[in-house]
Amino acid sequence: MGRIIVVNDKMQQGYRYELITPLGEGFHPDFKPQLTPKEMLELGVFGGKYMTDCVDEFPSDWFRNAKLSPLKSDPQLNHFKVRASQPLGEWIRKGWIHGDDPRGWFQWYCRYYMGRRSDREDALQIKRWKAMRRHVGQIAAHCRPGDEFCRPRQRQALLHWAYDSRKI
Repeated sequence: MGRIIVVNDKMQQGYRYELITPLGEGFHPDFKPQLTPKEMLELGVFGGKYMTDCVDEFPSDWFRNAKLSPLKSDPQLNHFKVRASQPLGEWIRKGWIHGDDPRGWFQWYCRYYMGRRSDREDALQIKRWKAMRRHVGQIAAHCRPGDEFCRPRQRQALLHWAYDSRKI
């Protein structure tokens, strides 16, 4: 460990971070995502637009079967074929974008999964991830188990947060 990653993409130039835990290990005990970043990209999240200029930062196998759209977001690439994201500008307006991760939660999760740790930011993002659990309860209360046609937008939003909503 101790490997330094240097980021040069459309949103960050020369940003550096250190990997201090092995890939996919050393998670906070309160953080138990059901999907890896690779699985999320393969399922279809964020209309395929989220990571198109970041492929050099992350393992190449994450992108081998990823559903990506280099020009613009395409909800048909999402697993549930619906738009379930707010624009980045809205995230900024609401104060959800912090520090070193200008793309928000999923960028934080990818870097966390890689092995980057930041006590303050990790605590904040894990708290936000846990808050999404309320949507699991809403789907369970209003849908038959496994009915992917019930509340597809809410199910897609959960996929964006590493909850496997296909299994609710």
